[in-house]
Amino acid sequence: MTASTTVRRSHLWRWRRSPLRRREDLVEAWILLAAWLVTAVVGPVAAVLSIRATVDELAQQRAERHPATAVVASDAPRSVVSGGMIVDRVIATVRWTAADGTLHTGRAQVDAGAKAGERVAVWMDQEERLTAPPQTPGHGDIEAAFMGVAAFLGIATAAAAGFYGARVVLDRRRSRAWDGEWQEQGSRWGRTNS
Repeated sequence: MTASTTVRRSHLWRWRRSPLRRREDLVEAWILLAAWLVTAVVGPVAAVLSIRATVDELAQQRAERHPATAVVASDAPRSVVSGGMIVDRVIATVRWTAADGTLHTGRAQVDAGAKAGERVAVWMDQEERLTAPPQTPGHGDIEAAFMGVAAFLGIATAAAAGFYGARVVLDRRRSRAWDGEWQEQGSRWGRTNS
């Protein structure tokens, strides 16, 4: 028998019939198998569904948001130092006319130092409210991939936590059974034969 055969068989000892195998050992083996199956089957499915949902959501954002032109209402502040870095974009009040002709005012990011009356590009949602620009397809792909990996790791972590939680319970049961067997044997050894 080679060393590799010994290693392969030693991993499957819980499945073989043995007088030393306890019921808890078999239960642990089934739970471990279930955890691996959940990770191998449910993990990739969750990843694909998460990627698909993220891609659909970002595509919907791109479809619902549109660029528009607004006018800076008052002079924007000059470059600001934030956290030791110079910020070239600041929040300023802007005005724009909606498709129905109504005048709106809101706050949006503009270039630092923009003068009143200067035209700036802003993004609107379907209700003609200011919103953040949609993510570019490249950034969207990165976010979708990240969400897929996070979903897979979440499933794998839950399966591993379930297995180790069950293993703690089973180890306690094995320990109590082991203590009971030692006490039984100890009482037998302590008897004197007359």
